Amino acid sequence: MGPSKLGRGALITVFGGSGFVGRHTVRALARQGYRVRAAVRRPDLAGHLQPMGNVGQIHAVQANVRYPVSVRAAVEGADAVVNLVAVASPSGRQTFDAVHIKGAAAVARATADAGVPRLIHMSALGADPKATADFARSRGLGEKAVRDAFEDAIILRPSVVFGPEDDFFNRFGGMAAAFSFLPLIGGGKTRFQPVFVGDVAESIRNACAGAGAPGTVYEIGGPEAFTFRQLMERTREWTGRESSYLHMPFALAKLLAVMTWPLPNAVRPITVDQVRMLQRDCVLSQEAIEEGRLIEALGVTNPQSISAVVPAYLERFRPRGQFSHYRG
Repeated sequence: MGPSKLGRGALITVFGGSGFVGRHTVRALARQGYRVRAAVRRPDLAGHLQPMGNVGQIHAVQANVRYPVSVRAAVEGADAVVNLVAVASPSGRQTFDAVHIKGAAAVARATADAGVPRLIHMSALGADPKATADFARSRGLGEKAVRDAFEDAIILRPSVVFGPEDDFFNRFGGMAAAFSFLPLIGGGKTRFQPVFVGDVAESIRNACAGAGAPGTVYEIGGPEAFTFRQLMERTREWTGRESSYLHMPFALAKLLAVMTWPLPNAVRPITVDQVRMLQRDCVLSQEAIEEGRLIEALGVTNPQSISAVVPAYLERFRPRGQFSHYRG
């Protein structure tokens, strides 16, 4: 039997609350009437969260999943805990092992020790302890660490998450605007099932409120699956650019990643690990579909398509600017 439903005013701690998925999750929780404790490394940079709720409803506290003492303080007195902390590429002490495995374990252990009845942990599609890509492997090991410490944790595995602040469509939209080509790594055949960040946030909010079965892994995807090439074609269309395609075999992409390794993560075009990730599809598994372990089971019955959301925020990359269609 799972924990009872949370009422208005319940306190929910959100690790990574100031990030891309985090800010939408905080907003969704606040709209439901919950109090939100956003556990972040830099509370001084999380001021954008407070206007999402009423006065005093959202409060940022300092916590770093690499330091268990700060994690324990952040979960104290909470009615539910959400862990959204992740890194796309290692940087300094923010390694896959430190964040995805040890950090996830620290959050789960602290949640269990504090007697908090529910934990929602966000992982990623493709998470597998035996994966060749370090990102996917660490995510898989992190899931195991979470289940070992908190057996009833609900784990969410989203595909590519899109939204106005995303690092997927915005990145390729910027490339389409800056260059005359878009990369097609591995022929652009890798399949994705992009999911809207607002729908991910709603599924997390519903899980906090009692939706979903304890101890279950849910695969979170949008209504349609696309190849990488199809996503690039839509990016060209929505940015109004006529970029050609640069066909790049996986081997060449790995060479590019090695050559640009000294550059900061913010400007590196791709990493070797990301190339490995592109060698596997990122879509819902047949097993999850047959068992109903999907976003609909978490109360999101009409997930948004990319065509309903993405064109509006890629418009700024059009040749004559964001409002060119108003000028005629």
